[in-house]
Amino acid sequence: MTTLTRLAAVLAATLWLAPVQAQTTDHLGLPGPITLAGDSFALAWSSRTADNYIKQEYLPAGETPDNYSRMVSVETVTGGVGVMDAVRAQTETLTRRKATDPLVNMEVIQNEATGEALLDFIVSSRNEAGEYVVEWNVYRYAPLAVGERGAGVMLFGISHRASGNDAAKTFLQELPVLRPTRIKALAAAPLPELGG
Repeated sequence: MTTLTRLAAVLAATLWLAPVQAQTTDHLGLPGPITLAGDSFALAWSSRTADNYIKQEYLPAGETPDNYSRMVSVETVTGGVGVMDAVRAQTETLTRRKATDPLVNMEVIQNEATGEALLDFIVSSRNEAGEYVVEWNVYRYAPLAVGERGAGVMLFGISHRASGNDAAKTFLQELPVLRPTRIKALAAAPLPELGG
């Protein structure tokens, strides 16, 4: 199994999955809060599914990992993985998802000067009541140097979600205004400083 295949499997397992139970171990030395576009996000959930992969989710006050409208994510993957390897793994997962999710759409923007890339995408599903849940994300991928484990990638992302047919419709109508402002805010924000 190639590194890219393993990475794709890890990312596919985490895309669009609501955490089963709240776990708030700070694996990254990044307890929060994280401020983005004037909003404050506190650590609400974390996962370390492999030695080289960590994901932490941050939410505004009053929101939960399984029922949120805004969320910030910080993920790291190490072991010689490059930025475009991670982007490719995620876009391949999204491309496969198109077979069952007609709303899937994505755009990749590379910044060759910094070695970073942005992945802007939208996905949807239906909840238990058969109502639409729409999620728009922008992920900023940046090179990460991590000592003995080798090079890796940090993902710094923001997610917006709307649940229910009426909320989803309103969300999609408002997305053309929200999208460019959030992309600009994420691209301009300082990357989170990971602790030891």
